[in-house]
Amino acid sequence: MPNSVVTETHISEYPMRRGKVRDIYDLGQELLIVATDRISAFDQILPDPIPDKGKILTAISVFWFSLTTEAFPNHLITADVADFPAELHKYQDVLEGRSILVKKGRVIPVECIVRGYLGGSGWKEYQKSRTINGISLPEGLEESSKLPEPLFTPTTKAEEGHDMPLTYKELKNLVGDELAARLQDTSVALYKYGAQEAENSGIIIADTKFEFAFCNEKLTVVDEIFTPDSSRFWPLDQYTPGKSQASFGFDKQYVRDYLTSSNWNFAPPAPKLTAEVITKTREKYLEAYHLLTGNRLAGVKI
Repeated sequence: MPNSVVTETHISEYPMRRGKVRDIYDLGQELLIVATDRISAFDQILPDPIPDKGKILTAISVFWFSLTTEAFPNHLITADVADFPAELHKYQDVLEGRSILVKKGRVIPVECIVRGYLGGSGWKEYQKSRTINGISLPEGLEESSKLPEPLFTPTTKAEEGHDMPLTYKELKNLVGDELAARLQDTSVALYKYGAQEAENSGIIIADTKFEFAFCNEKLTVVDEIFTPDSSRFWPLDQYTPGKSQASFGFDKQYVRDYLTSSNWNFAPPAPKLTAEVITKTREKYLEAYHLLTGNRLAGVKI
């Protein structure tokens, strides 16, 4: 059963900015990131939360941050509220399980997307032009096909509205040749590592999104990593190319598909979610959590 629902946090001691899903507090030298149970789709926050979603996302990110930290430095300092500044301890009931203390850094204004399979908007573009983000692909690929090699398809990181695709040339113009190459190489290498680990646990990571910052002048993975909000997850044992995999995936696509079928015109306000959609979405996120982490995430209970 759900433990709790948290849609907003209110910590008066520190300045805060509220994202679509996370409340971010500026502690001076560090940031406190709190994952609420809000859910967004099509660039809008939906009116109904998903119980425990913030805890599930935090647990999955902490798992991946711990697993990848040696090869891919990240911003995590601790997820243990006992190690947070003393002023935060009185908020333990709200923060426990859904918050992390992280390093501050200079965020790079790019969403680093890596695609290993042909789905979503990539499939739509391929059908029209045999390309993704202007990158030519072979003829004859089917929907959900595994790509010959993972593709790096960055987008802008918009504060409001839609993120826009970036060609590699546009990325170089935005951040410079050297950093563009580092973002591509790091993103693809991290995806390959995570995709193999996930496949060993029975999940295909069809595509995913990374964000990076410079923390102490070091290129650092920030935000979240390999979660159902930032990735497209398919169960390995049900994978069949040639059709959409969304109906049995473990990610936010289930909510997107419901909204698309609801005759919503995508203008505010977003429609309410049914009780069935809320329950099934929570179940899908939980299943991803259990499959990915297995018994390798001691001490964390959802």
